Amino acid sequence: MPYAMIRHLRRTVLLTQQIRLESTMTNLTHEDYVFRPPITQWSNIIREAEKIVGYPTSFMNLRWLLSDEFANMAVHLRKIVNSNHPLMKTTKSVLYNEHNNLQPWGLIILLLSKAVNPTMPSLQANKVNESQRQLAELTEMLRTGHSIHKGLLNLPIGKSKDFDTEVFANKIAILIGDYLLVTANGMLARLKNQDLSYLISTALRDLSEGEFFGHRDSQNMPLPGKPSSILGAYEFNSDTLPFDVTNVLGAPIKEWTLRTLYNGGSLFGRGCEGAVLLAGRGRDKQEKAYLLGCHLCLAWQAASDIQKFTTGNKETFSLVSAPVLFAMNQSPQLYEKIEKAQNDVRELDYDALKDSILKTNALEETRRLFSKNSELALKYADTFGNCESINTIKSLIKTSL
Repeated sequence: MPYAMIRHLRRTVLLTQQIRLESTMTNLTHEDYVFRPPITQWSNIIREAEKIVGYPTSFMNLRWLLSDEFANMAVHLRKIVNSNHPLMKTTKSVLYNEHNNLQPWGLIILLLSKAVNPTMPSLQANKVNESQRQLAELTEMLRTGHSIHKGLLNLPIGKSKDFDTEVFANKIAILIGDYLLVTANGMLARLKNQDLSYLISTALRDLSEGEFFGHRDSQNMPLPGKPSSILGAYEFNSDTLPFDVTNVLGAPIKEWTLRTLYNGGSLFGRGCEGAVLLAGRGRDKQEKAYLLGCHLCLAWQAASDIQKFTTGNKETFSLVSAPVLFAMNQSPQLYEKIEKAQNDVRELDYDALKDSILKTNALEETRRLFSKNSELALKYADTFGNCESINTIKSLIKTSL
């Protein structure tokens, strides 16, 4: 192994070990979108699926972890390991988080690619496969870069004893996030596919617009909309037009769905759609691939939201998670409590709020939301035929049921 690679690996391992030893993590939480089923056997399932695609997608980020640029930033990142900056939580989830660092995005895209790729000469097939692999990788890089940028803190001058450290951490977060986003966009440009670039650009637009959707507190934490009497699902399709935000805030299902799509669901959907596009399939298959990706993300997010309220996990839940939105719709007084802490959501008594939510049927509503999106994801997966890779995608969906 070249010395430069050994050096980069050593730096990354040292950083990982140091992060593991630190138990003080920030209590701040943004939307907290994970897009994976919260199951203990997740790593085993990923390993089996990787055998089908013949590519270790759990190490898809290794390329940028071993780059000179990231190695230099990792040295500075070690300086803030002891801080409570949200960047450390994101870094921990990327570098070390047991089975949870095995993200399924790239794997699902490659499984779908394997199902839709037509028979072609080996040279052409290799070119298509490599393009789809790069698409899977850059999709995960865009998501990670965006997550890191979301962890920036708004810092009132002179009001924090750790002000200098937090300013430094913000700078590192900007540099790492920018590096990932620029690298991913460079990979997208080198694919030289105008239609694919357009699809991914619409997902980037959705990520950006999501940052301006709804109200936020002083630390840019999302605040739920005031409960309304509007019910029903949020209707969406594969059109590349901006999402409709009319009468969405305050309607629990609509608000939660749109927030999830804004914060990565659309990106994953476009990644799936792009894989089918690269395979040369028609518009109908592309649309179904997009809907498959979106509903899969929605199902996994609902499962994660439920887990925060049904386990002994002390991690603070998001105020825009599905159980919170459903509970507020049933008990509007809960919104009044949240509204009083709109300047800084850290002032909320989350334990009391959780107890109040558990007294409603919010978890049952969230389970129905999960089941509906899981069924829709299975429905769209079925449209791609009966083959090993599609059956694996379906098993990944069913495992979280």
